[in-house]
This record gives sequence, structure tokens and C-alpha cells, in this order.
Amino acid sequence: MQEVSIFGLLVATFLMVIAKRTPALVRSFRYQSFFLFLATLIIALEEKQTSLYIVAGLIFILKVIGIPYFLQYTMKKINVRENLGLIANIQVSLLLALGFAYMSWVFSKQLMSFSEAMAILPAVAFFILLTGMFLMIFRLTAMAQIIGLLVMENGLFLLASAVLGGMPFFVEIAIFFDVFVSVVIMGFFVYRINKLFTHIDVNRLSRLRG
Repeated sequence: MQEVSIFGLLVATFLMVIAKRTPALVRSFRYQSFFLFLATLIIALEEKQTSLYIVAGLIFILKVIGIPYFLQYTMKKINVRENLGLIANIQVSLLLALGFAYMSWVFSKQLMSFSEAMAILPAVAFFILLTGMFLMIFRLTAMAQIIGLLVMENGLFLLASAVLGGMPFFVEIAIFFDVFVSVVIMGFFVYRINKLFTHIDVNRLSRLRG
């Protein structure tokens, strides 16, 4: 079952890399969050930690249902159907993602002294973290950068769950609350930016600097 969640996380992350439009990116984030929920639930079953069951439920409520719905609502409100503003095209992005996957595997297997079987989940976590950074740097729209931040948080959470068996429960709850509030605030600012400037391409906003 863990293999299914790992495969799903990888596929969803690669879908985010090759996404050209914002709705496709949001859908891929939802898929990634669902498989993160599945991976967390499996770890909870293995570790028999009640707190991880609760966290898995929060992942499903917030990241699979709540945050994607809020992002879709925001897109509909500001009529977002535009391209993501690709600095690197799809072919280059895919090659970079493959490079991230290889580097993540090498780092997990050698630098962290994991066996091949134990290194898979941390490697996926590092890959997700690097992909989130990639989205924030190489995609120009504000919505894409919000999702990039959420993807990085997914990677950090998966890494903590894989290496430590989960973070302390109250720390996890605080992080979930912070992420949810941050998404709401950023969504509001995206709405205001679009209302004032008729677009959410952050590259265009940089031209306003005096």
C-alpha cells in the first residue's frame, strides 16, 4: 500500500512540473495532497500513533478538500484561466525534475545513510521539496507561487513523518493552522492584485519599481 502512495506522490509532483495552466496545477496539488494523506495514514498504522491519525484527517480536510476549493474559488472570482508564465518550458522543466529526483535519491541513500528500502520515502520528500522551490522560482504567477509554498510544506511534512515518525502533535497542528491562514491571506492579496492591475503575473508587477 505504501508503494501506491509513493507512486501517486511522484506522478502528482511530475504533473505539477508539466502543468501549463493554473487549474491543472491546483488539481495536481489536490492529487499530491491525497497521496500524502494516504502515506501519513499508512505511517500512522505502522507507528500506531493516534496523533498521526488526527493529522492524516486534517490533511484530507484542509489540503485535499479545503485549500484546493478555496484556490478554485479565488480563481473563479478573478477569472484565472491564463498560462502559469513559464520561465523554463515543459521539456526543460521535466529534465530538471528528473534531475531533482536523482539528486534526492542520492542524498537520501548516501548522505543520510539509509538503506535502499528506507531511502525511498525521504527521497520522495526531498523531491517534493525541491519541486516546490522550482515552482516558486520558475513560475511567474502569484497563484503558482502560493501552490509552490504549499508543495514545499508537503515535502517537509513527509520528510518529518518518514524520518522521525511524525513531528510533535501540537507542532503539526500549529503548522496546519499557519498554512491555512497563510493561504487565505495570500488568496486575498491575489484577488486584490488582480482587481487593481487586471493580472497576477508577478513579473509584470516588478516593472512598477521606481
